[in-house]
Amino acid sequence: MTKQVQKPDVPLSENIIPKYETGTAEDCVSDLRSLAIANPEMVISRNYYRVYGRYAESTWNQHFGTFEEFKRQAGIILTRQQHNLEKQIAKHASVDHYRKLSVERQDYAEKYLRENSNRFKTIVTASDLHDIEIDPFFPRVFLDTCQRVQPDVICLDGDVFDLPEFGKYGVDPREWDVVGRIKFVHEEIFAKLREVCPNVQIDLIEGNHENRLLRHMADSTPALKAVLADLHGFTVAKLLGLDKYEINYIAKSDLAAYSKQDHQKELGKNYKIYWDSFLAHHFPQARSMGLPGVNGHHHKHQVWSEFNPVYGAYEWHQMGAGHKRDASYCAGEKWHNGFAIANIDTHSRAVNFDYIQVSDFAVSGGQFYYRNPAEVYAPEGKILIGTNLS
Repeated sequence: MTKQVQKPDVPLSENIIPKYETGTAEDCVSDLRSLAIANPEMVISRNYYRVYGRYAESTWNQHFGTFEEFKRQAGIILTRQQHNLEKQIAKHASVDHYRKLSVERQDYAEKYLRENSNRFKTIVTASDLHDIEIDPFFPRVFLDTCQRVQPDVICLDGDVFDLPEFGKYGVDPREWDVVGRIKFVHEEIFAKLREVCPNVQIDLIEGNHENRLLRHMADSTPALKAVLADLHGFTVAKLLGLDKYEINYIAKSDLAAYSKQDHQKELGKNYKIYWDSFLAHHFPQARSMGLPGVNGHHHKHQVWSEFNPVYGAYEWHQMGAGHKRDASYCAGEKWHNGFAIANIDTHSRAVNFDYIQVSDFAVSGGQFYYRNPAEVYAPEGKILIGTNLS
């Protein structure tokens, strides 16, 4: 079998132009520019110049190092400064549609405050409920605790919504149920919280899942329009139920962040400080911000002892989640479930924590709760939690 010889991808000339072994940088630049002007439709590649240029590669290389730099100096491609300027223009133009939504989010940070002059304050806070992925036992414990405690603030510390349709884990579009998930949060979490705590301030801190949903909403993708077809005229408030359930939305990040690095930095701005004493943040980097408080995100309960020279030692809690411990996309069996109660002396700025772990039973304020049969879930025939029910 005859071996095929691959032809070069540049045109060859019968009369190869003789190459100069010496020449100044200006000579090389003038030659390359002349070649580009004479062939305006041609992309001047390195191989093309080897054939049609007048200067040997060793000649121009000693002046410019790379062919890209040679082309920059000849002005036939953008300089680094011009390229950076072009990128900056694109960066700002491509995210203009996010800015209106960013302002709308920030208008809800303090819309439904419930102030009082009490010295001692109580916050009940939970994170990572993940809409229909919530452990069915978790809301019973959480809601009953809120009803008995009647705190000053209920803080939902991010990722109340899951919405895998817009996540990095692939979901078959035929199984999308964005509206169903949103309505689940409205009806099974927000509405029931308002029923048991009608006068309590409720804050929702934007997590990465809420942020991702709103960015997709701003993009107005055809897929999003299709799945939200029965939420005509949707806004941030309507989508998240902010006005209907009188919820403050804490979202200081700019949706117009351009790069992944910028986006992560912006998400780190989504936090709230209560009474100059307590910090709630979705991400764990807040542990270094000098206040006692909580974060979510990692679905694993951890406690750190920290120190502030102003008012001494304090605790930082990374809370467990409300999400079922059976996620197929990661090692969910290693997660923890739970939420926190923080009692705060606003005079001394001391914070006392009561962390409520939720497993096959829970204890909150001396009240025992036991998982009932309807709240036991058995993914793939395997029970990941205990079932010794009372």
